[in-house]
Amino acid sequence: MFEFDNTQAKRREGPRGRFDMLLLIGLIGLASVGVVMVTSSSIAVADSQHLGAFYFLKKHLLFLTLGMIAAGMAMRTELKLFEKYAFPLLAVAFILLLAVFIPHFGMRINGARRWLNLLVTSFQPVEAVKLILVIYIASYLVRHRESVETRFMGLIKPIAVAGIIVLLLLAQPDFGSATLVIAVSIAMVWLGGARPIFLFLYIAATGESYRMKRLTSFLDPWKDPFNDGFQLTQSLMAIGRGEWTGVGLGSSVLKLSYLPEAHTDFIFAVIGEELGMAGVVLVMGLFAIVVGRGLYLGLKGVEIGQRFAGYVAFGISLMIAMQAIVSVGVNLGALPTKGLTLPLISYGGSSMALTCAMAGVLLRATFEINRALEARDVRNRLSLAATAPDANVAVRPAEAMAA
Repeated sequence: MFEFDNTQAKRREGPRGRFDMLLLIGLIGLASVGVVMVTSSSIAVADSQHLGAFYFLKKHLLFLTLGMIAAGMAMRTELKLFEKYAFPLLAVAFILLLAVFIPHFGMRINGARRWLNLLVTSFQPVEAVKLILVIYIASYLVRHRESVETRFMGLIKPIAVAGIIVLLLLAQPDFGSATLVIAVSIAMVWLGGARPIFLFLYIAATGESYRMKRLTSFLDPWKDPFNDGFQLTQSLMAIGRGEWTGVGLGSSVLKLSYLPEAHTDFIFAVIGEELGMAGVVLVMGLFAIVVGRGLYLGLKGVEIGQRFAGYVAFGISLMIAMQAIVSVGVNLGALPTKGLTLPLISYGGSSMALTCAMAGVLLRATFEINRALEARDVRNRLSLAATAPDANVAVRPAEAMAA
């Protein structure tokens, strides 16, 4: 006899929010391509080391699973919690970076001290530091918005923090991550409202210390193709063999002990060889979706007052974008060799797990931004309804005249 109207109940509950599905599809697409290409590129490496054909795939799936769990937890955590603990997290970041220099705890591999020995596995602290730095700078930009926008000293503190992290990374050494950290930090501060002239002054004053090295092999890898230019020449040959449609999945020749780090740093070259231009366009398209949606929703977040969520979306999107650009650039010979993995695609325990966690935080940011957008739309509709003339009142005089 009576129908229950749950409109008021829904209004009392408020907007529920939603995760950005296009962003989620892009992330799942990249991870799926990664599983396929790690399988294809790592079998020969595992066999040569007598580890079993699917040794690296099993480890990759393990860390991908751990990363998905971390992403799920991040997606259920309110961003205000990350904002609240930005300073303690930053302290953890410095402790992790210093811990690699502790004897027996920090591990030296290929002449670099970038890993921590956790007995059952190793851990690369810089992967966690990337996410922590984004959270810290986002919280700083929210708290010191006016100072960042109007005064040179307003941008010194976040850039100085990034600079200390860069120095610790250079001491390991990890030039690739150091470059990535300082680039993303400067980009976030600029998006936070810092005047370009302030950033120019800072870069001019400090850029002398971070000159790029190893340019000889990068500019002319064929000058010494069997020594300094070996990795790049093999990568270029692999990509060249792929042409438009590739030689076929699993049919790469260069991955058979010719291309070093085929399943990690140079997995993009294997993609180019086996899947051709079509595979390259697919991968770049997926990255464009992820980064584009992240930046777009970050801009929306800043516009509607969800500044922390917006800056976090900016930072994570930039981190993924710049790392992908550097990794692809290295494989194509457009940039010097940096040793950075291709996000969500390359094999790598710490990199995979923490990138998934970073993606979870990005999805959470889009959830809160969409929730705020829905709340704004509800307020606008209620405001219009409150100011609109009563339709029934307008109709009654006409009805009376007709009678």
